[in-house]
Amino acid sequence: MDPTTFNILYVVAGVLLVSMALASSVLKRLPLTTAMLYLVAGFAIGSQGFGLFRLDPIEQAGLLERLTEGAIIVSLFTAGLKLRTPIKDKAWWVPVRLAFASMIITVGLITAVGMVGLGLSLGAAVLLGAILAPTDPVLASDVQVEHPSDQDRLRFGLTGEAGFNDGTAFPFVMLGLGLLGLHDIGEFGWRWALVDVVWAIPGGLAIGGLLGTLVGRLVIYLRREHKEGVGLDDFLALGLIALSYGVALLAHTYGFLAVFAAGLALRRIEMQATGENPPEEVMGLNEKGAAEEIATNPEKAPAYMAHAVLAFNEHLERIGEVGIVVLLGAMLTLSSIPSSALWFVPLLFFIIRPIAVQIGLFGYGTTMVQRRFMAWFGIRGIGSIYYLMYAIEQGIPRSLAELLTAMTLTVVATSIVVHGISVTPLMKIYGTVRHRTR
Repeated sequence: MDPTTFNILYVVAGVLLVSMALASSVLKRLPLTTAMLYLVAGFAIGSQGFGLFRLDPIEQAGLLERLTEGAIIVSLFTAGLKLRTPIKDKAWWVPVRLAFASMIITVGLITAVGMVGLGLSLGAAVLLGAILAPTDPVLASDVQVEHPSDQDRLRFGLTGEAGFNDGTAFPFVMLGLGLLGLHDIGEFGWRWALVDVVWAIPGGLAIGGLLGTLVGRLVIYLRREHKEGVGLDDFLALGLIALSYGVALLAHTYGFLAVFAAGLALRRIEMQATGENPPEEVMGLNEKGAAEEIATNPEKAPAYMAHAVLAFNEHLERIGEVGIVVLLGAMLTLSSIPSSALWFVPLLFFIIRPIAVQIGLFGYGTTMVQRRFMAWFGIRGIGSIYYLMYAIEQGIPRSLAELLTAMTLTVVATSIVVHGISVTPLMKIYGTVRHRTR
């Protein structure tokens, strides 16, 4: 890429970011999301637009895997910090059912469609299901909890689902790769069941929860007792994310679940210290006290730590969203959209997702309205792109990589557009219905 093109890209990035900063309040009132505008900007600078930036998703799969990986772990940690609900609370059954039961059903249905409708082998169809089944913690921010004290069951369920299922999809990715001969699943799948499911899922959650608790308690101890460890909460966030993710991977568990659990653990420490009171009230943010005084106050230190770490991660999450979605737009080409996507994408959004949600939540205390909204807002995004790139890097055949890439990019781009258009009016309707019910 020549220097002039780089300079132009700097200008495009500057215009895009400044425009988003100035128009953020307006966008909240319109049936648009920032992700939609990032997608358009990426498409404009890509090969189908002005041709300023060309990116082959298959040739550059390794780079894209790392970029999406970073965006996801930051977002998962943020999602964990947002969920200020005791672990024993029954509200957790909604995201757990969505992330496990509905996930399995979604993978199964996509597998069947892939074999019958797309002519894929069992392994390739399972892999397609695993790539497209998880909902997205990055792009679903408009339907997630609005603040840590938000107890709305719809928002809580979707936030928790996105936090869990970027990890619970991994066993099916490994199963698909195993059936394709690219991963050792053992005779009759015994190794996959023991290592990739029984060990890796609870192991990741345990490692993240333990490290989040230890680091959080150490910070609170230093601040309360010694007035030390104050400041650089951004380093604390990044350090805990990297530590929990790295340790989980070294232990052959799922790092995505570990960083999510670490965020939950950090929030749990704050909750145990402040109880039912919202952290903002505990800190007394309206007071004109120095931040260091609040950070080291025995009563306010846990709330300050959680608040500061969450604020930093939310900013970092938005930056990651810009970069990845712009790259997605640049990778899109109209000629690469397969004809099968014309029926597969509507089938996924209007049939498969609703069936999976209704069965997954069957018999549980959610209203029909809540289940319908959960069924619609199964937003696909950066998680699906990561799993796609991971599979390509494992050496799947070129022809299969091209098909999976075309299907995945089409699904994600369509999700950004259709869910982006519908999120503002539908959430307003949900808010009205919820108010009337109350």
